Amino acid sequence: MIASNIFRWIGSLFTDLLFLPFKWLRLDVATELSGWWTSNMVNWIFMVVLLVLFAYWMKESAKFLKEGTEDRA
Repeated sequence: MIASNIFRWIGSLFTDLLFLPFKWLRLDVATELSGWWTSNMVNWIFMVVLLVLFAYWMKESAKFLKEGTEDRA
């Protein structure tokens, strides 16, 4: 009984809350009031996050390379 309620809550969380931006984009694109930029907004957000993480990774990698500790086990 409790496990069933947990899975129902997870399903409700995704369908009622977390997928709302995608539903908004689908409805907005269907009315053709938006263009290419708004329909791909989620992709652009992911790309910006990935670029920030990649820059941080490269900065940390350069720091360890400079210290000479990058390959120590």
